Order: sequence, then C-alpha cells, then structure tokens
Amino acid sequence: MTGDALAPLLLHVVPSFAVGGAQQRTAAIANRFGRRWRHAIIALDGNIEARARLSAELDVLFPSVVLRKDDTLRNVWRCRAALRELRPAVLVTHNWDTIEWAMASHFVCVRHVHIEDGFGPEERAQQLPCRVLTRRLVLRRATVVLPSRALLRIATEVWRLPRRRVRYIPNGIDLVRFAPAAAEAAPPWPRDLPVIGTVAALRPEKNLFRLLDAFALLSATHDARLVIVGDGPQRGALGARAGELGVGERVVFAGATDDAPRAYRNFDVFALSSDTEQMPLAVLEAMGCALPLAATAVGDVAAMLAEANRPFVVPQDAPALASACAALLDAPGARAAIGAANRARARMDFDQEAMFAAYAGLFDAGREQSA
Repeated sequence: MTGDALAPLLLHVVPSFAVGGAQQRTAAIANRFGRRWRHAIIALDGNIEARARLSAELDVLFPSVVLRKDDTLRNVWRCRAALRELRPAVLVTHNWDTIEWAMASHFVCVRHVHIEDGFGPEERAQQLPCRVLTRRLVLRRATVVLPSRALLRIATEVWRLPRRRVRYIPNGIDLVRFAPAAAEAAPPWPRDLPVIGTVAALRPEKNLFRLLDAFALLSATHDARLVIVGDGPQRGALGARAGELGVGERVVFAGATDDAPRAYRNFDVFALSSDTEQMPLAVLEAMGCALPLAATAVGDVAAMLAEANRPFVVPQDAPALASACAALLDAPGARAAIGAANRARARMDFDQEAMFAAYAGLFDAGREQSA
C-alpha cells in the first residue's frame, strides 16, 4: 500500500533484518503507530526475514544499497547519495556496522538517531580504541539511544558523547501477550520432567555450548529436560555436543517459533548462558511469564531482575550455571515466588508502552524539524 505521502519517512539502517530482539523492537514500534510514519529498511546483509513481523498495513520500502568491504570513503559517498535520493526525515542507524551511514549523515540535512544494542565478539571484552575515537567524532551530533545502563556508561564515559545527546530507553515487552497462564494441554515437548528452557538464536555469542555443559553437570544429580527454542548456524554442532555429553535424549531442539509465550509457559526455569548481552528481550519475556532465571552475569541482566532472583545470576562458567539451575529446581516454592517478583518488576519498569512513547518522541522531533 502506498500510504500517506506526507507522512515522515524513517530510514532504518540495520546490520541485518533477520528475526532477533532489535528487529522485533523495530517491528513492534512500527506496528504500534501504524501509518504515522513511512518506513524504509536497509539490511546490510540483505536478510529481511523479519519483514514478516511488520503489519501488512504499513508503508515499508526495502531499498538496496550495496557497500563494499574496506572501501569506507566510497561507501560514505554511496550512503550520502542514497540519503539524498530517499530524503528521510530521520535516519535511524543501529550498531557499529552502520557507522558509514552515520558518517554520511554529516553531509546531508537529516536528523540522525543511532541505536546501540551491544557489541560483537571483537568488542566483548573491551572497547577497540579506533572504534571509540570514531564513535566519539561521528556520533557527537546524533541522538544516541542505549537500552542498558551499562551501554549508557560506555557512551558517556568511554566514548565521551555529550550527555544531552544520549538517551536511555530500556526495552519493553507486551505484558498481555507475555503473561503467566496454565501450561498448554499438549506442550510441544514432553512434560514428564522439570524443564529448563531457553529462547535464543543459535549463534556463538549465546554460548549454548555452556548451557549444554551445565545441563550435563546437572543431570548427574537431577532428572530434568533441557529445551532450546530457536534456530541458527550452530544447530548441528550443538546437537553433536549434546550427544557427546550423553544427554541427547533429554535435550529438545524445538526450532524457531512464532508462539514464544507458549514456550515460556512450558518452562520451569529459564536459562541464559550468553557471553555478551545488554538488555535481552528473552529475559524480559521470561520475566513477563513469571519465570525464575538462572543466568550469566552479562550486561544489565542482574539489574533487570527482581532482587530475589539476583543470587542466581552467576559467573560465565558451566558449573556456576548448573548450580543456579539446580538450586531453583530444588525449591519449587521459591521458584514461584521469584517468578511472581519478576513479573511484578516487568510490569513496573518494562511495559512496552513506555518504550513506544519514548521512541515516538524522538522520531516526531524529526517531523518538527522537517516541517
């Protein structure tokens, strides 16, 4: 559909528009406000699978702009040309991979919002000096959005961005959709044992090998089942690892799902095994569904959870994660209380309507400037 030609155009430049947390957030914001804006989405890797999450009523374009690796100067000029052709009211860039678009924004009259959700493996342990300097120079005139307190600290203390340019907007979820309910009458996996579950893309940064190792340790003393919901490039290797550990019969690889709430409602404990996160949506979704969590201490995870759940946020190693899962399995009463506290915390601080209002304020500021 063509939509209102007078509606401001938001140009979203993303490393990928595959299904993931940041992409779900973009789709949710677009769907919430309908035809208030037009949208153009450029996925640098060409993957636009998450377009299925967008309402058919939206006016969305998917332009193709081909950039070449290690050709920064020409890439900036290509981005500049695309900005002049598309003439967006607001350029919305995401993460380091879109920095050339951020550079190009300095050469055209466009309001720039940059969203930083986290870092790749190369910056997991520490910031790279060349990237720090580039961000400091290139993003100084942008409005920079951070969904986590940890990223807020980095943006202000390490990148030294002007505080007036930085916005902390925590992620939010649909607390009606992600809510506790009776377990499904016919769950998609056996419920003969307590279920430790996770919902994640099967990618290296999620370190699901750590979760398998932890489950193997747990299985020596506890009867339980591990359910991994999601898909990705490590699916085959993870299945092989489960077999090597002798737990293959009690590990379910459930694949990707369009009904995540159903998955959470059939878990007893949610497990997060990641090497790097900032404010993961899966943690918020598990909280909304009143689950207790055993998680590695990454990003804002401990701060997101109810205080009663924080003792189960542990160092990034399999024995610690196994111990946290075991402690929760051993105390069903405590599991229920912690889950209820997590749900209350999500209702208080992570309702998606607050997130929607904050982003609308940023994007509509672009409408005022272009009027």
